[in-house]
Amino acid sequence: MPQLDSKVAAIIDGAKGDESDEDALIAELENDSDLDAFREQRRQQLHAEFERAQQLRNRAHGTYAEVKDEKQLMDITTSTKLCVVHFFKSDFHRCSIMDTHLETLAPAHYEARILRINVDHCPFLVTKLKVQVLPCVITFIEGIGSDRIIGFEGLGRTPDTFTTRDLEARLIRAGVFERSKVTKEDERQAPRRTRAAQEDDDDDDWD
Repeated sequence: MPQLDSKVAAIIDGAKGDESDEDALIAELENDSDLDAFREQRRQQLHAEFERAQQLRNRAHGTYAEVKDEKQLMDITTSTKLCVVHFFKSDFHRCSIMDTHLETLAPAHYEARILRINVDHCPFLVTKLKVQVLPCVITFIEGIGSDRIIGFEGLGRTPDTFTTRDLEARLIRAGVFERSKVTKEDERQAPRRTRAAQEDDDDDDWD
């Protein structure tokens, strides 16, 4: 998709999937004091982006949903252009932390389907994709894996202090998110773990 004009992107991102209709968004654009030659072009771009956002949200984009069946997950990842899938176990502390960040990102990043599946419900995929450490987040573009986050590896200055923005930046680099949309109000930081918690879920490896 062509890159959005910065003003159009700011208005669309500010809507965050609430009840703002297209007329309200266009009015916000019209109220901009910068009267320039790109006004009509921006109106058209805003209209196109609004329509795209509505279509994607009608297909459950913009939500963080759990899939219970691995066949359903395969159907979604192969029929949807951009997907982020969190493989988790409900009793793994680090998985709940990853859930918190993905839940924060989902409403803004409607361009991708963001899903979670319990590894106990997808033994075939766990074996096929070689999922061994949790949490494991795999991104898919046109049904093909494009990146893999193992545990909290590569997030933040240290694995236990990464923020929502760190995760967002990684998913932008993976090509499944279009641009940075997290605001200061959205920001979350992974809590520091106590020594007991570290011993409890260190590496979150399972057999």
